[in-house]
Amino acid sequence: MIRRDRNYRTEGVVLKSMVLGEADLLVTFYTKETGKNKAIARGVRKPTSRLVGHLEPLTRVELSMARGKNLDVVNQAEALYGFASLKNHLTNLSKGLYIAELVDGFGVEGSANLELYCLMIKTLLHLERNPELDLALRYFELHLLKSSGFGLELYNCVQCRERILENNHQFSPDLGGTICSYCVPPSVLIKPLSLRALKVLRFFDRSGLSNLATLNVDKTLSDELAVLLGSGISYWVDREIRSKRFLEHLQYARPEGV
Repeated sequence: MIRRDRNYRTEGVVLKSMVLGEADLLVTFYTKETGKNKAIARGVRKPTSRLVGHLEPLTRVELSMARGKNLDVVNQAEALYGFASLKNHLTNLSKGLYIAELVDGFGVEGSANLELYCLMIKTLLHLERNPELDLALRYFELHLLKSSGFGLELYNCVQCRERILENNHQFSPDLGGTICSYCVPPSVLIKPLSLRALKVLRFFDRSGLSNLATLNVDKTLSDELAVLLGSGISYWVDREIRSKRFLEHLQYARPEGV
């Protein structure tokens, strides 16, 4: 039998929290060591609590935890980084919360995924430096699927496995990627896939976040990428991403040029 110490330390990012009782919070973290983890922070809503300000969503924290019968308990929390510039602007905050909600949806409780943890941190930091670059969200979506084991096939047909030829490609979120025009099974969702969108998706697959600035993507292409990756996300997470709807509302409501 593997013995686990009752008390342990870990590093994580606060994904969300929920009021519990008169002064407690139920906090969901994504941690390096154990993946998604829910824990109780007792008395945190009292003005005298030492945890006040350390457990806000989108905060990277060092945690001291105690294992409980059903839920772990937060003994101490020290904020390592607060992503303040994201939180100071509603649209930017919404982008950060969208990332957090996706990690919550794809993260597995008690199962570490260091690749996903690092992807989340790097994307949030990139958005702080480049808050207007929505391509960072598209990059995150693609690599979220990849790091969670649902990577999109972008080079071969998902049905016949033949190499995808130029202008002979569509996209199937159900089947997990590109499909040639000769292989369209019945009752499968198929979306059009332009050559430009395919090239950008492949660029995402092969490149790092720092290379996104080299891309020149107009609104039409940006919208197509959002639809394609959004359909893949929706298929696998199988639930509404509420922060996405709010983010879209903010972006469409924003006056042109602002």
